[in-house]
Amino acid sequence: MLAFIRIILMAIAIVIISCISMLMCLVRPFHRNNVYRTAQWMAKVSYIVGVEIEVRVPQTISPEQSYVYIGNHQNSYDLFTISKAVQPNTVSVGKKSLAWIPFFGQMYWLTGNILIDRNNKNKASNTITSTVDKIKKKGISVWLFPEGTRSYGRGILPFKTGAFRTAMSAGSPIVPCVCSNSNDIKLNRWNNGKLIIEYMDPISMEGLRTEDIRKLANDTRAKMTVKFDQLTQEAKQ
Repeated sequence: MLAFIRIILMAIAIVIISCISMLMCLVRPFHRNNVYRTAQWMAKVSYIVGVEIEVRVPQTISPEQSYVYIGNHQNSYDLFTISKAVQPNTVSVGKKSLAWIPFFGQMYWLTGNILIDRNNKNKASNTITSTVDKIKKKGISVWLFPEGTRSYGRGILPFKTGAFRTAMSAGSPIVPCVCSNSNDIKLNRWNNGKLIIEYMDPISMEGLRTEDIRKLANDTRAKMTVKFDQLTQEAKQ
């Protein structure tokens, strides 16, 4: 019964937040903080899920700098958990099919997030170019999930290189952001414990060559995996 009530409340919350967000976009269209503001609203749904969230941001991250943030993509709860960690002046890059989700999809597009067609390599390449242009012209940061899919309890999956290519072209540092394990969340359990989301120090792309990208992606994944295990153990204490 608790799980059913939560599902209904989450669905209602998503619709209400999406509608409010779209109205906000009409009042201040293309504002660089539309995504940030909406993400903070979405993060409130974590209370319905019964999760406490702690976000850690190091002083090495400057609000004046544009970054390419990369996070671990675990499950659908990311919408309510990772959202709390989204920084100001940030938009995300998501798959094109998100636009077809009623209410949420329209909100996702109108707030300024970037949609990518993963099934078309040419369009994906053009999206990277477009993303780089937005980073340079608007001074924004972007958020990507380099795994390309949800991990569903399988740790951190192998990384694709699109985020790293975007950062190299934009001349923006990569900033890994790791969320502790959220696959133990049960909607029929009142208290789902604590999640810790921690930003790691920026990784400079200065002097990076194209042939270095794969190694950097693998090394970054390895560091994020270590951090994931550490945060997961800490969150259980």
